Amino acid sequence: MIIVKTPREIERMRVPCQMVAEVLSELAEHVVPGVTTKDLDRMAEEACRKRNAVPAFKGYGGFPCAICASPNEVVVHGFATEKPLVEGDILSIDFGVLYDGFYGDSAVTLPVGVVSSQRQRLMDVTKASLMSGIEAVAAGVHLSDVSAAVQAVVEEAGYSVVREFVGHGIGRALHEDPQIPNYGKQGFGPILKAGMVLAIEPMVNAGTHHVKVLEDGWTAVTQDGCSSAHFEHSVAVTDNGAVILTKL
Repeated sequence: MIIVKTPREIERMRVPCQMVAEVLSELAEHVVPGVTTKDLDRMAEEACRKRNAVPAFKGYGGFPCAICASPNEVVVHGFATEKPLVEGDILSIDFGVLYDGFYGDSAVTLPVGVVSSQRQRLMDVTKASLMSGIEAVAAGVHLSDVSAAVQAVVEEAGYSVVREFVGHGIGRALHEDPQIPNYGKQGFGPILKAGMVLAIEPMVNAGTHHVKVLEDGWTAVTQDGCSSAHFEHSVAVTDNGAVILTKL
């Protein structure tokens, strides 16, 4: 069941969504060679507590960290570790908070120092695919129109869309209906209505779309070892398109 929020509920959701945007912006300043993802995880949790918010991911299904920290070939759900980042890495950070009964959720992929043109292009295309999906959002369109818009940008650039992981609805629960694949044909699935809130999150691989989950049961990596990028926004559906709640 897809939950349609009232205007008042969406206003309340703006607060945790803005917190997520602020914390990701703060973390981005510290993504430099030599920092560890454990350092970033501590910063994120401290930033949460300072705002009287709860880190949404920590303890969720047993996940041990406040952020999902996914470098290079890690697609999603990477654990924060003591291994320092090095020049040329890329790092995906997925982060969410719970505040006043509602969740916010967003993700970015960031360069560590100077990165190769190939990795920069992967990040640029992934971000562009997210924005294309968001531009397709409006009351009255099919959910798969959003998926198709994401896929078109990715595949035109010669990259592949991860199929095992999807976006989702968000609100009083971190993961609500509907599931939002990042691929598909237009004209299928639920009709979007004003008041729905969607977390759209393309995960894009430089090589094959196939992934594998490591022995920890969480960390998903590309099967061929190629780089992966991940961007996400929580957006509200309106009669006039999408409003990005996790944009500063």
